[in-house]
Amino acid sequence: MNLWIMCSSQLETGLEQLTQAGEVIEEAGVSASTVSLWLEQLGDLAVAAALTLLKAVIVAAIGWYLIKFVCKWIRKFLIRSNLDDGVSGFLCSVIKAVLTCVLVVIVIGILGIPMSSVVALVGSAGLAIGLALQGCLTNFSGGVLILIVKPFKVGDYIIDDNGNEGTVMAIDIIYTKLLTADNRSVTIPNGTLANCTIINTTKEPVRRLDFSVSISYDENIDRVKAVLLEAAHKSSFVLEDRDCTVFVANFDPSAVKITLRFWVKSEEYWNAKWEMQETIKKYFDENHISMPYDQLDVHVVNKK
Repeated sequence: MNLWIMCSSQLETGLEQLTQAGEVIEEAGVSASTVSLWLEQLGDLAVAAALTLLKAVIVAAIGWYLIKFVCKWIRKFLIRSNLDDGVSGFLCSVIKAVLTCVLVVIVIGILGIPMSSVVALVGSAGLAIGLALQGCLTNFSGGVLILIVKPFKVGDYIIDDNGNEGTVMAIDIIYTKLLTADNRSVTIPNGTLANCTIINTTKEPVRRLDFSVSISYDENIDRVKAVLLEAAHKSSFVLEDRDCTVFVANFDPSAVKITLRFWVKSEEYWNAKWEMQETIKKYFDENHISMPYDQLDVHVVNKK
């Protein structure tokens, strides 16, 4: 009897364990199907996101190519309309910036980012963005002022207060680019150029050249003046329709300063200057005209 009771008890325990195991297996089956569904949905989302990103990249690439093409076409059109190079370059920069902003908005829309969120983000960061863009707005207004007042244009040789000088290569929306005589590129903010003194050495078609030479007090001034005038008339750079004068500029402690003044074309300024310096030295040597220079006489006194 006791054995039967024990067997019955063990059988009931085994049935309970089997029932619990079935419940666990059933629950495990439900969890596996749920996880499988989640993974399937995640895969669909990943594929959709990848396709959206690919679409945005393709649109951005095509849009950037179209922007470059449109800007190139507009620049050619403006050049054919005989518009100033500086104005055409500035307008192309503005158009490129506007089209780039439009492209960014389109790409954001493709990515599914709500514009209201972007506007809210920009609005919340408005102060920081305003401070960051303050310099850009100053340079933009400076560029507009340069194009209106026209203190210089593309191709002019300018010198500013900071010692920057060179030929103006481009006037962009933010910066003006110069090319120095030794082929270095200098980029200057438009706001800086709009608020400083600028010397435009090529705005006028002709420039005046002044050469000052020192001669001894023993030299004949009239003879020296005649030699300088002869040197000037021999030069192909000196403009014959402009006055060429020679005069006594100053009396220095050890020499008389004579100045030769004549006019040349602006684009030939440096060539004329270099040639005239060499010519004057040769003419002085041929005519035995000496140019005094500072000398220091040292007297040694022997002390016993």
